[in-house]
Amino acid sequence: MKKIIDLYKKYSEVINYLIFGILTTLVNFIVYFMCRKIFHIVYMLSKAISWILSVLFAYVTNRKFVFESKSENLLKEIYQFYKYRIFSLVIELLLMYIFVEVFGIDDMIANIPVTFIVVIINYFFSKLFVFNKKES
Repeated sequence: MKKIIDLYKKYSEVINYLIFGILTTLVNFIVYFMCRKIFHIVYMLSKAISWILSVLFAYVTNRKFVFESKSENLLKEIYQFYKYRIFSLVIELLLMYIFVEVFGIDDMIANIPVTFIVVIINYFFSKLFVFNKKES
């Protein structure tokens, strides 16, 4: 048990990011599914709505549980977070367009690899530019 605790302490940031990344992904998928299948909203708008809600969830959990930010400049931090998430949204929408329109992949299927790619990109943006402890 001690080895597990030591491993968690050593890699807690990555482990927490993965846990909350999975939860953020669930928020994204559930909202996307509801928009598409229940409310019959077009896939691009559904993607944007699911993005807005999942980014809100991601910011709160990343700040508190993953990077444990103590930054007193909350507005700058929020701005940085959303700035990089908007950049990754452009990547996400471009990938969705390529998968759906160019390759003809069902949007529900395409959403899976696209989301995983964006999760990885977002970790590096958050780690390097948003919750950078040197700048806090």
